[in-house]
Amino acid sequence: MYVQTTKEVNNTKNTSNIDSDHAIDSCMLSTTDSQLNDCMFFSSCKLARVVTKMAEDEFLVTGLSPSHAFLLYIVNKNNGIQQKNIGEMLHMTPSTITRFVEKLDGKGLIERKSEGKNVYIFQTDKGIQLQPEIEKAWMRIHEVYSDILTVDESKQFVAIINKIIAKIEN
Repeated sequence: MYVQTTKEVNNTKNTSNIDSDHAIDSCMLSTTDSQLNDCMFFSSCKLARVVTKMAEDEFLVTGLSPSHAFLLYIVNKNNGIQQKNIGEMLHMTPSTITRFVEKLDGKGLIERKSEGKNVYIFQTDKGIQLQPEIEKAWMRIHEVYSDILTVDESKQFVAIINKIIAKIEN
């Protein structure tokens, strides 16, 4: 990578009337952009923000965040599931799952029952009624993906993401 020195930029300024500060800033900005976009951490965070925004927009009709909607989806498909299993499925901490469960329980979308140290989560009629909207929102997200990646590319991308997660966690 070649970066102009201030002297080189000033020489260019004298011959072509380019502002040296602007030239250096542009060069540094270009280098920084490239460095950020080549960074897996930055790129994955950027993708997460964009995908999260898209998901939030799609799930807006449910009145739930995407994470709350996925939790409700899991409960509706696995009535009586242990709360800890939901956390494992969603890859979230127990305290986060507890907060989500409390919120959904407060809205009457699920019901909690404790047996000793175990907490079981059950579907409610109100929660089941929301399932079709959750599934439609999820399908709309998949439609956006399918306009960007082929089915094979999507499978490869998800496999790579899961491989990275597994390697980092182990």
